[in-house]
Amino acid sequence: MDDSEAQLTALYKGHYRSVLSYVLLRAEQQTAEDITSETFLIAWRRLDRVPEPPLPWLLGVARNLLRTQRRSRLRGQSLVERLAELAPAGDVAEQVAERQAALNALADLSERDAEAVLLASWYGLSPAEAAKVTGCSAGTFNVRLHRARRRLADALGFTRLTFQEQS
Repeated sequence: MDDSEAQLTALYKGHYRSVLSYVLLRAEQQTAEDITSETFLIAWRRLDRVPEPPLPWLLGVARNLLRTQRRSRLRGQSLVERLAELAPAGDVAEQVAERQAALNALADLSERDAEAVLLASWYGLSPAEAAKVTGCSAGTFNVRLHRARRRLADALGFTRLTFQEQS
């Protein structure tokens, strides 16, 4: 075992229970275990920058991961609520057919176009956040998203004016 592995092992043995306990007060069991594991993964990646004493730093990392997870969950809930508001009341079979048509149109897009639409619409990322994911500038991502939405609208048979009104 090299020095960094020994250092991480000592860090893990000395602080795992404390970090897990902290997270369990704020999240369900599975989420807490996942966040605690990710906390120590981050510690492993930044082992040379873990301060002494390490516990406050580890708890800060766990807290940030909890906040990120909570924001993602809230974005997802918000998207579901927005989609529910847009869903017309009516024939379930018609809604299923429309949903399948939308999924087919999305699947027919290029990988880049589908990624742009999903990052912005499904995950609710801002252009700056989505640009970080895709490794481009926010301006470039905005152009990609605009073009991807236009292609998706064309595939679904929307007129450009109609699609822009829905955005």
